Amino acid sequence: MEVILLEYAWVLLVLIFLEGLLAADNAVVMAVMVKHLPQEQQKKALFYGLFGAFVFRFIALFLIAILAKYWQIQAIGAAYLLFISIKHLYDNHFKKAEEDPLKVKKGSGFWMTVLKVELADIAFAIDSMLAAVAIAMTLPHLGDFEVGGINAGPFAVMFLGGFVGLIIMRFAAQAFVKLLAKYPTLETTAFLIVGWVGVKLAVLALGHEQLAIIDPHFPHSTTWKVIFWVVLLGLAVGGYLVSVVKNKKAA
Repeated sequence: MEVILLEYAWVLLVLIFLEGLLAADNAVVMAVMVKHLPQEQQKKALFYGLFGAFVFRFIALFLIAILAKYWQIQAIGAAYLLFISIKHLYDNHFKKAEEDPLKVKKGSGFWMTVLKVELADIAFAIDSMLAAVAIAMTLPHLGDFEVGGINAGPFAVMFLGGFVGLIIMRFAAQAFVKLLAKYPTLETTAFLIVGWVGVKLAVLALGHEQLAIIDPHFPHSTTWKVIFWVVLLGLAVGGYLVSVVKNKKAA
């Protein structure tokens, strides 16, 4: 029994670390989406977004079998993340040149911003929950009690990991809002990261057993995981360094 509990503790720590990394991606998106609002509304939008994230992820634990079964759900999540990424890059780097320089661009209203935050979180949550299942389902079962078709032991680990991830996201999002105020060009980096996570979900959908356009083993392979994290870290570090250089030139 002690060995099993140690195994559970280890997997929980790994899951919390993974959720922390994924929460950081989500926090960047939330920060970018609320930064046009007044400071007081930013805090409210982040609170509503995180509350919705908690509710959705809790429900998703009970529906995880559906999330894993249908490639269409993963494809919709990928499409949404790629859409907001490409739209932002187009609007800010291509469309901007065509617009009247005297025209002031207005951001979305408060509730529309909250809705966008919620939709982005749902797309990120699909990726996060599937990763959590892949890790937690390797654990031995504890008893015969099941929740949402998952043994109570692994279910509890996934729930705790996701809950801690949301707490990390809460503080990370506010930190990123301040960072974006100091380094505005990081906004482009944030949306490049959003697009890259969208690519990850697209690869997952393309390699789904029901679709199998690519090798179903590839999305879960060490090769793809290394490629994903190297590119992700490259975007984050590269974007930060470029922002620092631009700030120094502007000073």
